Amino acid sequence: MLILLELYKGGGSRRFTELKDCLNDITPKILSTRLKELEEEGLIGKNVDSSSFPIKAEYTLTECGKEAIDIIKDIKRWALRWRVDNEICALQDCGDCQL
Repeated sequence: MLILLELYKGGGSRRFTELKDCLNDITPKILSTRLKELEEEGLIGKNVDSSSFPIKAEYTLTECGKEAIDIIKDIKRWALRWRVDNEICALQDCGDCQL
């Protein structure tokens, strides 16, 4: 999920090194493995530019990945709405909370 969110925050695409720099405490091997898994699941795409050296690969959100981001946003809104110690909800009836 963190990789998807970083791609989203990066305008929908980022290079491997950019992702590595944004994700604290992740090893290159784990990041590479997760990127391959997300690509196999159809959540991200990999665009390779071999016209120059070094070869550049950029990862982008697919339509499926963009829909997953929408779901993550919905879950975040739900969590903020129903969180007991949420300052916004503490001021009003959470059942009527409009985020």
